[in-house]
Amino acid sequence: MTRRLEKGRSARARKTAGGPAVAAGRPTAKVAEVVARNIARRIGSEKLVPGTQLESEAQMLVKYGVARASLREALRILEVHGLITIKAGPGGGAVVAGVSTRDFGRMATLYFQAGTMTFRELIEARLVMEPVMARLAAERSDAALIERLLALSIPLESDEAYLHTSAEFHRLVASMSDNRILNLFSHSLEDIFHDRVSGMLFPVSRRAKVVAVHAAIARAIARGEAAKAERLMREHMLEYARYVERRHPALMDEVVDWR
Repeated sequence: MTRRLEKGRSARARKTAGGPAVAAGRPTAKVAEVVARNIARRIGSEKLVPGTQLESEAQMLVKYGVARASLREALRILEVHGLITIKAGPGGGAVVAGVSTRDFGRMATLYFQAGTMTFRELIEARLVMEPVMARLAAERSDAALIERLLALSIPLESDEAYLHTSAEFHRLVASMSDNRILNLFSHSLEDIFHDRVSGMLFPVSRRAKVVAVHAAIARAIARGEAAKAERLMREHMLEYARYVERRHPALMDEVVDWR
């Protein structure tokens, strides 16, 4: 009897959300999470590109062997996290979305707010990560990205253009680190920070210095001078952090809002 019970448990354990056994003995929320994980795995393993239409609801109900409420909750979980979008009406349904750093950042802000984490901590995290990524960019030299980095021209007069191009510089350096997890975290923290401080830019009179520092970092990366690239990026980030703290001291201890 014991062996038969163990054999039965083992067989059930091998089943995934693709079969009717998923729902057995589990609350709806748990079933929905299992289905959501299986859909997410499929999107990743099959490398489904944004815009790919997933199966209809009727097909998914059969495929995953769950109740309609559980399936809809699973799709809602994925939609909230930005992995899919739900199109209404005839021909609608679940569609693979382009995963963005903003989606990841938006999810992270929920935990930042719940944990009463501040912008000071967010800036400190960027001060740790960005210099490391500048070092990695120099060590893992990518000729095409280096060419883009060296060619990047930062306009001084237009606030919007200056903000966009400065952010592009930091995104390029992060991409050149060739570490997708660091890249994702860095971009997400930058998105969160810029959403809050979009108007807190260096004045026009100081932007030429920023451009010069960016150029020096780019040259160090291009030459493979890892230690120099790391040092210059740390000094650059620290200078901006000090500028924000001087101009907007209350911001530093402000809790990051869920966005």
